Amino acid sequence: MKKIIVATCNEDKMKEIRAILAGDGIEYVSLNDENLSDIPITEDGTTFEENAVIKAKTIAEVTKSMVIADDSGLEVDYMNKAPGIYSARFLGEDTSYTVKNNYIIDQLKDAKGSERSARFVCVMACVMPDGRIFTARGVVEGLIAYEEKGENGFGYDPIFYLPEKRCTSAQLLPSEKNLISHRGNALRLIHEKLRSENII
Repeated sequence: MKKIIVATCNEDKMKEIRAILAGDGIEYVSLNDENLSDIPITEDGTTFEENAVIKAKTIAEVTKSMVIADDSGLEVDYMNKAPGIYSARFLGEDTSYTVKNNYIIDQLKDAKGSERSARFVCVMACVMPDGRIFTARGVVEGLIAYEEKGENGFGYDPIFYLPEKRCTSAQLLPSEKNLISHRGNALRLIHEKLRSENII
């Protein structure tokens, strides 16, 4: 079975990736699985694309293997697209998402209707041992909810309201979320690119 390293230690992301790409005959392994979690990765890019490529290249250079990585985050228009690429580090890396989510809700206390527009963005990057790089971007549009709702998902999912679903991302079943999510969209696009290049 072909094995692809995913440059993340986030097991929630790994669970989604494995579910979205289930059945393609490839084993997706995390940095934890490969004992690579102590490799320093400096995410100093200014875009999701740059940071995704940095992660994948860093691990590919060490392992000489094919590596995919994602960089994703929440853009809140009322907050000038913050937290954006700093979503994971927003208000401090060790700050709980309940604190982060309620901070954002508080920042939007005067925002109404479309003023609460936001989106999840995910860029997947694949770096090949020969140096070739492929990227794909997935986006899902929504609104910031007035309170946290839902027990599924992780991160900012409880405050990301999907008007067409009439619920937050965290209120969707994982299988429903994966069909429409930014990560799902980006993963399927990068998967198609790799298939078209006869890489997988």
